[in-house]
Amino acid sequence: MELYCGIDLHSNNSVIVIINEDDEVVYKMKHCNDLQEILPVLLPFRNQLKGIVVESTYNWYWLVDCLMDAGFKMHLANPSAIKQHEGLKHTDDKSDARFLAHVFRLGLLQEGYICPKEQRSVRDLLRKRSQLVRQKTANVLSIQNLFTRNTGDGIQLKEF
Repeated sequence: MELYCGIDLHSNNSVIVIINEDDEVVYKMKHCNDLQEILPVLLPFRNQLKGIVVESTYNWYWLVDCLMDAGFKMHLANPSAIKQHEGLKHTDDKSDARFLAHVFRLGLLQEGYICPKEQRSVRDLLRKRSQLVRQKTANVLSIQNLFTRNTGDGIQLKEF
């Protein structure tokens, strides 16, 4: 029987939910973000797991890398493409992890790209540079607007 795993990853803990083909919960528990705690939980299920889904959060690198190194098939959920909470009145970490597993089981998971480790540092630097350029532009425009608002004259900030 194939199993499907969803992990709701947070800064200091993760909720792991494993469901079967009938959408029944086989395992559900919160764990510290420690591979020595998480790996022993998942290893007994490794041969049955079709894959493990982790949401693309700011801290997914370590977990996905370690589980891939341990031989698990990893999937990165695109959070902007998931519309989980529409119509739901109650959600929590366990229902979030279960939802990830459920969507994966149904074949409806919108996946993000798992960038190879070797390329991440360059990608992260380019993203940071892009963010800083946008921030600089916003600051220059703010100064120009402030000057114009208070003096009625335009200002050209060519030096920036």
